[in-house]
Amino acid sequence: MFPASDDPILNPEFTRNISSSSMTNNLKVLSEDGLLAGELASAGQRLVVADFTATWCGPCQRIAPVFLEYAKRYPKALFLKIDVDECPDTAAAQGVRAMPTFIFYRSKNKIDSMQGADQRMLEDKIKQHYGSGDGDDAAEDCGVAGHIDLAQYIHQGSCECLNESDERPFAGALKAGAGYLESDCDEQLILSLAFSQAVKVHSLRLRAPAENGPKNVKIFINQPNTLDFDKAESMTPVQELELTKDDLADGIVPLRYVKFQNVTNLQLFFRDNQTGADTTRIDHIAIIGSLIGTTNMQEFKRVAGKKGEAH
Repeated sequence: MFPASDDPILNPEFTRNISSSSMTNNLKVLSEDGLLAGELASAGQRLVVADFTATWCGPCQRIAPVFLEYAKRYPKALFLKIDVDECPDTAAAQGVRAMPTFIFYRSKNKIDSMQGADQRMLEDKIKQHYGSGDGDDAAEDCGVAGHIDLAQYIHQGSCECLNESDERPFAGALKAGAGYLESDCDEQLILSLAFSQAVKVHSLRLRAPAENGPKNVKIFINQPNTLDFDKAESMTPVQELELTKDDLADGIVPLRYVKFQNVTNLQLFFRDNQTGADTTRIDHIAIIGSLIGTTNMQEFKRVAGKKGEAH
């Protein structure tokens, strides 16, 4: 599949040597086809960084010690070295056409990739995807198989919430246990969430009090500006939800997945709350989905509505 080299500097012992005493416990060498799927499955929501390399590739060998150093620097991610000559089927299945190629995975999904031995770019991508998902609770299931909590891809500096209380702003609701969001002068809220890259949104995960948690919600996507309340009231949303008290008990609320396949910003208009209370409160809201290009078409299925319903 790939050309061989008899260059004595680029010898086949390199990959074996890196797995010796200098190996970190989060760096593994895959030496045969069929192993990648198991590693991705066991990694759960941890970031996985795979280096598709070759012993005859000069740039691969130059960046190899850097890759080892990054494995030490980012211990909560899993780093894999995959020799394309020893794992040709794996390389072909992952679309590897040049060495080195680095592919980034989370929850068994491919979330990013790069070609070439640019160590600065490699670390930038590791930092981008490392995020809170690689903390102590990295193995925690977001509640939807094949998807992740997109919290780390929410760019809070570009987000906005209309009618939020000064004491209880939206940021408190984006991380469990960090506080909560509460409206100010009446029960309505407009929460505009911007993502650092395009995402696919599968569902919402909500936790709010039964008495003044949100009830009717209109959802808009990819608006050039944050909607005001008049526009949000009059415009047709991508989807409209009527939440129940059960939905607010840390429940998963599925969306019409086919409508949320290329989302750069998500705007939620909370029109009222469960009991007509003066203010609306949201303890935690999580956006569940995946990054563009990561979804298996087997997961591309109806999650709301009835068979034959127009979308």
